[in-house]
Amino acid sequence: MNSPDSKQPAADKPETTGSTAAKPRTRRRSAKTTRDNILRAAKKIFSKEGYEGARVDTISKAAKSYDSLIYYYFGSKEKLFIEVLQNAYKDMFEAEKNLPLDLEDPVGALRKFVEFPLRYYVSNPEILTLLGTENLQKGKHISKSRSPEQYSLPAIAILQDIVAKGVEKGLFRENVDCRKLYIAMTALGYFYVSNRYTFSAFLSHDLMQADNIEDWAGYVSDLLVNSISPAKR
Repeated sequence: MNSPDSKQPAADKPETTGSTAAKPRTRRRSAKTTRDNILRAAKKIFSKEGYEGARVDTISKAAKSYDSLIYYYFGSKEKLFIEVLQNAYKDMFEAEKNLPLDLEDPVGALRKFVEFPLRYYVSNPEILTLLGTENLQKGKHISKSRSPEQYSLPAIAILQDIVAKGVEKGLFRENVDCRKLYIAMTALGYFYVSNRYTFSAFLSHDLMQADNIEDWAGYVSDLLVNSISPAKR
């Protein structure tokens, strides 16, 4: 394994003196490419091996880089893992924020929003391993992240807007706890995908078939929409 002070390629060294304006830009692009390659490789390795099983030399090899550059850009394996986690959360919540929702149709908007985590986990199963790994670590890495709540608060705000519009139209009851609604929608999506292999075996029913995923998505949205609908007299 290369040590943190191992010699690194010139393209990734900070600019010193006597450079033209073009050289710093080229080196910045090269540095960004190297850093991005390390992050992509680290996401794959951490998703496959977990935090404890992932090795810096394995990550650098997968990134076609050097151990020294991992320490140079990220400082440590733990800090690299934290950045991988942050990016995974950020990617999910950015996709969530960009969902096309029609607030004039609060029920339709809520259905689309609460089904999103399930659909995201199906398309991005590597995040399940990252989340599982971090929970096994009792959240000690993400707690060191820069304001981790910033990733969930926008999603809860969207839920609050949808619910408020539904209350205004008489479609949802008042005093809905959107944090609990958020936990429910993510839990129902996460558990289905994270346990897909065991449940498929137990039930003799392939949970990952497209029609079964759609059935579960519909069940989740029916369940959560009904849970906040006004009580029928």
